[in-house]
Amino acid sequence: MAELVEITDPADPRLGDYRDLRDVELRKHLEAEHGLFLAEGEKVVRRAVEAGYHPRSFLMAPRWLDGLADVLDRSDAPCYVLSEDLAEQVTGFHVHRGALASLERRPLPSLDDVLAGARTVLVLEDLVDHTNVGAIVRSGAALGFDAVLLAPRCADPLYRRAIKVAMGAVFALPWTRLPDWYDALPDLSGRGFTTVALTLAPDAVPIEDAVSGQGKVALVLGSEGHGLSARWEQAADRRAIIPMARTIEHGVDSLNVAAATAVACYVTARR
Repeated sequence: MAELVEITDPADPRLGDYRDLRDVELRKHLEAEHGLFLAEGEKVVRRAVEAGYHPRSFLMAPRWLDGLADVLDRSDAPCYVLSEDLAEQVTGFHVHRGALASLERRPLPSLDDVLAGARTVLVLEDLVDHTNVGAIVRSGAALGFDAVLLAPRCADPLYRRAIKVAMGAVFALPWTRLPDWYDALPDLSGRGFTTVALTLAPDAVPIEDAVSGQGKVALVLGSEGHGLSARWEQAADRRAIIPMARTIEHGVDSLNVAAATAVACYVTARR
């Protein structure tokens, strides 16, 4: 059972895992150095623990102790109990969901392990916004995709904001980073996937046509600003577009990458 430890000093060194959560660069360094990530909110904390991630500690306002009592009963990690005002001083923002947990990262699985048995996967190139990555993972999980593959420069799916937006789907949907950016798509094609790049390229066909009749499909999505690199766009087996009711003359030529992913996943799942 977790030991409840009342904290009254925001400078208490035991709270180091939870400091300055708004400082993205600092958090990246700290979390990588110590091999940890944070989960926020009762549902997300519970899903992380149930997925087998080992808690380093918990941080909670008193009113959240009952809601997570069963999780605390199964853990030997300390639970730091402090007021919501004090929690805000430590974290740098109002923890309106009341509960945080620091958990140990696990080694990333191999590409072979993640793709074993997979028929539909999402492949992300250089998406740097944690919110978009979290939303994409959530859409993939909800619409029955089997895995997510990330290029080396993609945002971390285990960053607190990504986990929160994904509602913990990052714990349920297998994911890993691609070991080779340059030949990633030819490698997937060699593994039997039809790689379908979402792009505004002149030869792009409607997404329904691109995935129709295909067996294993890998949907390929690019960065928020510039889209896919020329290498990945050209290396894909097919290029696809989500047709817009209003054209570029009206200022709408595409969707946000997270919204586009949801549409493409839905179409692929229903083919």
